[in-house]
Parts: sequence; C-alpha cells; structure tokens
Amino acid sequence: VAAPSTEVKAPAAAAPRPATGANSTQMDLFGGGAQGDEGDEPAAPHILGGSAATQAHAYTLIDTVEAARALSRSLDGLREIAFDTETTGLDALEAEMVGFSLSWEAHTAYYVALPAERSEAQTWLELFRPHFERPDATWIGHNLKFDLQILANYGIRLVGTLRDTMLAHYLLEPDQRHGMDALAQNYLGYTPITIDSLIGAKGKNQKSMRDVPAAEVAEYAAEDADVTWRLHEAFTPKLAEAGLESVLHDLESPLVPVLAGMERAGMAIDLEGLARYSVELGEDSARLEAEVRELAGVDFNLGSPKQLGEVLFDRLKLDPKAKKTKTGQYATGEEVLENFRKAHPIVDKLLEWRQVGKLKSTYVDALPELVSPRTGRIHTTFNQAVAATGRLSSTNPNMQNIPVRSERGQRVRDLFVAGGPDRVLLSADYSQIELRVIASMSGDAGMIDAFLSGEDIHAATASKVFGLPLSEVTREQRSQAKTVNFGIIYGVSAFGLSQQSTLSRSEAKEVIEQYFATYPGIKKYIDDQVAAARVNGYVETLLGRRRYLRDIDSRNQAVRGHSERNAINAPIQGTAADIVKLAMIRIHDRLQREGLKSPMILQVHDELVFDAYSTEVESLRELVKFEMEAAFTLSVPLVAETGVGRTWLKAH
Repeated sequence: VAAPSTEVKAPAAAAPRPATGANSTQMDLFGGGAQGDEGDEPAAPHILGGSAATQAHAYTLIDTVEAARALSRSLDGLREIAFDTETTGLDALEAEMVGFSLSWEAHTAYYVALPAERSEAQTWLELFRPHFERPDATWIGHNLKFDLQILANYGIRLVGTLRDTMLAHYLLEPDQRHGMDALAQNYLGYTPITIDSLIGAKGKNQKSMRDVPAAEVAEYAAEDADVTWRLHEAFTPKLAEAGLESVLHDLESPLVPVLAGMERAGMAIDLEGLARYSVELGEDSARLEAEVRELAGVDFNLGSPKQLGEVLFDRLKLDPKAKKTKTGQYATGEEVLENFRKAHPIVDKLLEWRQVGKLKSTYVDALPELVSPRTGRIHTTFNQAVAATGRLSSTNPNMQNIPVRSERGQRVRDLFVAGGPDRVLLSADYSQIELRVIASMSGDAGMIDAFLSGEDIHAATASKVFGLPLSEVTREQRSQAKTVNFGIIYGVSAFGLSQQSTLSRSEAKEVIEQYFATYPGIKKYIDDQVAAARVNGYVETLLGRRRYLRDIDSRNQAVRGHSERNAINAPIQGTAADIVKLAMIRIHDRLQREGLKSPMILQVHDELVFDAYSTEVESLRELVKFEMEAAFTLSVPLVAETGVGRTWLKAH
C-alpha cells in the first residue's frame, strides 16, 4: 500500500502512538497490520483536555491519487465514519470542495486534499463514491446538511444512515448553542484549531481555504472529523439515557436530506413584480410620512425616536403621565404606540408608515439580493437546531416572517411563483394541528367529540362557553372563542386575553373560567404539565422530544411564569412540529419511490409548498394529503387542506 506523501502530526513531545479507540481492529491504512492486535505496543492513554498541540493524535494528509486509492480501500467494511468537507465558502450552491476528512477512531483522522482543477477533483471523488453511496454505512457529521449539498455539487449522495452531532446536542440541550468548538470544550475538554487562524477573520481580507497550504488545512480538517467522532461517542450514551435515540434516528436524522433537497430546489420569484412593488411602497411611504407630519403640525424626522417622542408626548399630549426612560427619551416602540391608537389618528398613520418601511426594506428590496445567479431562485436555509420547541426556522430569507395578515404582506407572497409555465404551486396546510394535539394529549372528551364530529372547533367552543345553540353563535363570539382556544395553548391570563380581544379583564376572567368548565380535561392537562415539569425538570412531546425548564421553581414570578407557560406549550407546539417533520420525511420518501419530479420547496410552520408539474399535480395532491394525515395517530383525525395556484398566495 502506498505511503502518504505527507504526514501531519503533533509536536514530537506529544506524538506517541494514537490511543486505540472504537473500531480498533480495522486495518492500519499504510502499515497493513491491524491496530490493537496482540503484541502491539501498549496504546497511549487518552489525554483529557488539551488541544492538537498537546494531545496525542495522528492526522494524515492524503495528497496523491495513490494515497487516495489506499484510503478508499481501507474504508471497506467500516460501518461508522465521521466525515467533514472543507470548501471555498459557505454558500452551499456556489462552494467548491477543497477537501474532505474522515475519522473512525478517536485521535486518528485523514484529510484528502482535492486537486484545484474541477475535473481532477471529480476523478478523486469517484474513488470514494462506492463508500458514500453504500447503504450499510453510517455517516457522522456536524451540520451534515451542508456537507450533503457540497457532495451534491459533484453528483454524489450519502445513501446510508446519517448521524449529526449538532442535532444530537440539540436534542440533549435544545436551549443551548451547538457549535462544534464549544461542544468540544464542554464535553471533551478540548480546544480545536479556529478557522480564523487559517483564513483570518470575516471581512474583505479573509482568505479562501483554497489559499491555505494543504498541510495546514489537514491539521484543522482532520481535527474536525476526529472531534466529530469523539462527540458522537460522548453523545450516544446520553441520548440513550434520555430516551432520545428514536427522535434522532427516526425524525431529525432522516429529515436532513429532505431539507438539503428543499434548499437546493429553491423557489422562483417575480423580480419585475418586486421592482414595481418597491416603487409603489416608496410612494405609499412618502404619502404616509407627509400625512403624519400634517397631523403633527410640525416638520420632524419620523425615524428619530427622540423627535417622535417629543411630538407625541410633549406636543400632542397623547399620555400626560408618560415619563422618559433612562436614555432621556420617551418609549415609542410598537407595543407602546398600540395603546394609543384611539388617542389620536397620528398613531394609525405612524404604525402604517413603519409597516410599509419594514416591508419594503426587509423583503421587497432585500429579496432580489438573495436570488442565486446560478439558478435565478431564492434558496432559504432551514435551521433544524434553533427553535427549542422542535420547530424549523429559516434564514436568508426568513420565509416564516413574511407577513400574511395585512393586504400589503400578502402581495409579497403573491410574488413567489411557480418555477415555470408548466408548473403550479401546491400548498398543503394542517388544519388546527395544535388544537388537535392538545385535544389528544389532554383526553378532553368535549374537545375530542367536537373534532370527531367535524364541527368548527371555534364555533363549537363559543357555543359551549357562551351557552348558545351553534346556529346562534355570532362572528364576534367565534372570534373570541378562537382567541381563547389558541391563547390557552400559550397559558394566556385574563389580562392577556383582554389585550387580545374586545373583552374587559373581568369578562376575560369569566370566559376562561367557563372555558375550563367546558373542557375540564384541558385544565387538568395544564395543571399536570406544570406539576410534571416541577418534578422532572422537563416536559416531553408525544414522540419524546424534551424541553428542559430549569427555572420552573424560580423565586422570580415573571421567570417562573415564563417556564410554566413553556411547560404547557412546548409539548403541544413540539408535537405538532414533530408531526410536520414526520410528514415531510414520508412525502419525500414517496416522491422518490414513485418517481415524481415535483419537489417539496418550502415549510412554514404547519404548511408545506411544492413546485408541482401540471401533469403531476393531482397525483401529488392526493399523495401529500394522504401522507400528512397518516403521519401520526392521535385520538382525533389529522386534517390537511390543499390548494393550487400560480403564486404562493393563490395556492391558498
């Protein structure tokens, strides 16, 4: 077997034979003998803590095709391999692979430095394709979604089982951060080499990884694979102890390739329509600004909180009791101004001016900058390890924050379009999934019966709470019942309900009491969840995802109240999020099995969006509805509603 052209090792003082770890009987890559065989010299003990400079390790640079072939052969029969890519950038669509690292034993790793020429790099990668596409292999990574997309740029798929240490830690500690360097410090007592030490700090002078000598990259990259392997070893027993293995193995891990595919597919957008809308919003903003100044009776800078506060509270006397904050200014945030809508017409105009400005700057003017020059589409990033409840979030752009309640916000959705003249957008949305979850989790007979009989749950609630026949429930009463139904999930108080509705505080208190009398199972669920959180320190979703509530016994009432509301809400919102993820995995698998070409491109809370070929739309609609409704069994039916249109708005 050919020897490596370069070896990257720790300083001589720290270079005894690497400690023998998992899979220690695998063939030594370049020696031919099995590591850990009888008669070998004793393995050095693991050194707790330290860094690459002080801890015994063997990191090998592979920079010849002969050495790459030898490394590929050594992977035969290996079942678990830690894997990481090094790239020219963080844009997964545009980045090129500089190299990749592998590890299957603690303190031992290999870095394959790929040739800069694309065709040569592809040739080297083909040596490893049989392993990457082996169904019996388990690939361990940290943020594998990125690595999957980098491999996809070269036409390669990771076919086997995926294990992501970022997601493992997210399940173990959902409220903490999950960066690999911090995890290495916290769980291994180890300080990894920083990326900044190789390419410099972020900014115009930052180098590309391609500019760094391969020997330096090797030490950094091999360490990444090694640390990932060791974190996997550290997290595996912790996941088992917490009963979280199935959440990782059956939910979060299979979702990784689904999200990677969605990010790559992207979503088409009407750039000409955005440009026209930007001009229109600019005109609206100028008109509203003039109207605000006219109502104020003075020329001032609307964007200055100091000047605005003086106009509202000194000049117009909106609140004679208003006091300045520590900064010497009046508070003029949205929540403050909402309280003065009825006090003066200037407030409505001011809030509308702010809304228009935010819509224009945050979405209408920003979206064109996010269009990929390669695809002409928007490619959002789905974040799987951010929201502690288990929900997905998205960034660049944040698709979940695009306004839907205002007419202006809806027009932004109308500018997201199908990917071609032969396509339409299919939207599929769970109907009242969180209420169905709480009905099932609480076992409340009244709410379960309402869902089983197919009643409008908000009208049914209004009928019971207000003591009226269903046919006599008014639109306002239904609206109040809807506010209560969803408010209860978030632990709403009488004061909170009065703020969200037309009810007075005493009326809100009475409505909540009547609600709990109507649905006693819901009240019991709430009390039981808070009590369980106090005993266990956490609550769980139906699938076993945990939310830790370490402040549930805080002496600070506000802090304790926040934890109590999380104890009520996290299992509901988290179970709903888990069900959506299960549905996404099922749909993705069926699309592949049945050879349908219409991709799933977006997930926003309880909604999934597909870029559907017109020839497939009816079969896709049937498939999606079936898989969403069959994703999980509750004591009430799951219901998914679908719509089709040329734009995202019209698909609703």
